[in-house]
Amino acid sequence: MGRFDGSKGVILGVANDHSIAWAIARELLREGAQCGFSHLPDRPDDERQRNRRRVSQLTDAEPNAKFLVPMDACNDDDIAAVMKRAAEEFGTIDFLVHSIAFAPMADLKGDTTDCSREGFRIAMETSAYSLLAVGRLARGIFSPNASLLTLTYFGGEKVVPGYNIMGVCKATLDACVRYMAYDLGPAGVRVNAVSAGPLRTLAGRGAGVEDMLGLYEKMAPMARNITHEEVGKAGAWLLSKESGGITGELLHVDAGYNIMGSPGRLLELIPKPE
Repeated sequence: MGRFDGSKGVILGVANDHSIAWAIARELLREGAQCGFSHLPDRPDDERQRNRRRVSQLTDAEPNAKFLVPMDACNDDDIAAVMKRAAEEFGTIDFLVHSIAFAPMADLKGDTTDCSREGFRIAMETSAYSLLAVGRLARGIFSPNASLLTLTYFGGEKVVPGYNIMGVCKATLDACVRYMAYDLGPAGVRVNAVSAGPLRTLAGRGAGVEDMLGLYEKMAPMARNITHEEVGKAGAWLLSKESGGITGELLHVDAGYNIMGSPGRLLELIPKPE
């Protein structure tokens, strides 16, 4: 018997096998959950349907992966279509994972102050507002005691050079988690976020994850980086009944990096003055 036997839900934002959303989904599926998935829409001229193929290569091997549909997180009709498909398949859902973020590369790589107005709008709409839209459009199919989970990062709490405008988006996302927890609480729906340390993902490459990995290994109390499996298990736990009294929280899965007030053991590598 698995922890999620009989549970049904939707996973939004799997891009490939390195996605944090897939690490969480894999744990849910392993524990008996039935899941529906979305993928980035493919361009009309992409005959190979690369976005769908990357995800279908994962879901096709899972008997409990019940559907895979395209979704543009900036299009309410697309989101509503996913929720309609979930309602047709499951009736109600017990969990929903939101793993969606994007900023135009020119705006992400430049100074935050230099972010264009349009780049700011796109980044904020995709990375933060989409959580509100998803919660609103899923509201009618959440079961009592359902759980909504999103993915954030420490760059929304403190300045992380290189994370730039995405840090501003994550700060907004974190606030959305808290306010949605209040809004959805009377219906028994919990809203939380996992704040993962750096991992090699598609999004991580755009945010300079390779530079962060060495820093975390030296500074984190556990003196190492985290794994996809650790984040997957933590995310699944927040979606489970075992975390039933928790809502509006950011759970850091970063080997303790977020507690540090100094460079820690990294200081040992800094030459001392004569």
